[in-house]
Amino acid sequence: MILAAAQTKPKRGDIKQNLLDHYRLIKIASNEGVNLIVFPEMSITGYEQENASLLAFYHDDSRLDKLKELAAENEIIIIAGAPLKINSDLFIGEFIIQPDISTRIYVKHFLHPGEEIYFKPSFYYNQKILFDNEKISLAICADIDHPGHAENASKAGSSIYIASIFFSPQGILSAYNSLSGYARKYSMNVLMSNFSGKSWGRPSGGQSAFWDKTGSLIVKMSDSDSGLLVVENINETWTGRTINDKT
Repeated sequence: MILAAAQTKPKRGDIKQNLLDHYRLIKIASNEGVNLIVFPEMSITGYEQENASLLAFYHDDSRLDKLKELAAENEIIIIAGAPLKINSDLFIGEFIIQPDISTRIYVKHFLHPGEEIYFKPSFYYNQKILFDNEKISLAICADIDHPGHAENASKAGSSIYIASIFFSPQGILSAYNSLSGYARKYSMNVLMSNFSGKSWGRPSGGQSAFWDKTGSLIVKMSDSDSGLLVVENINETWTGRTINDKT
């Protein structure tokens, strides 16, 4: 199994360009043999609050069509996020796009203070991914601040916990402490994808990372680079590397 976390620098409100960045990184990941790639929180739009409703996606949004094509062509699972409209409600969600182009959704369970003005939380949309005899649970940003979220993933039998986040340089240490602790406590491998550069006009902390089930940090990216963090499991041993995006 080969997994990748994308670390991107979103362009605020520029969905077209952000999607082009997704396409490019997915192709690079495919060339590396990656089976699953995850992007940061609301990766397609960049993190948003006030403008989220205007930028929102729907479950069957045609703007996902190219991602579906890439999933099928490259036999890769793609996890990418956006503000998500379900009926009249707005959520922070992510799309789980399978190689058969089926698309499922995960919705953020816990909101940061202030997000409740614009978004609703939900425990209903809590999809798991089954791949290569592994069960994978997902998390979005503030979900990782609630220990019960990772505990529930463990109780569900998940062996891999994947977090898409937007954490600032000041908050990234907290994310590291939480995620390494969950890996160690619940014997889960943990992959985290964060932005670098700015999103929502604010700096992000980068440092996307992977911890094995002992809580050991296997590999991380810098705070400023964009590109891919790639990890591979060979005979129950994880190794990792980073690939900088030169564009």
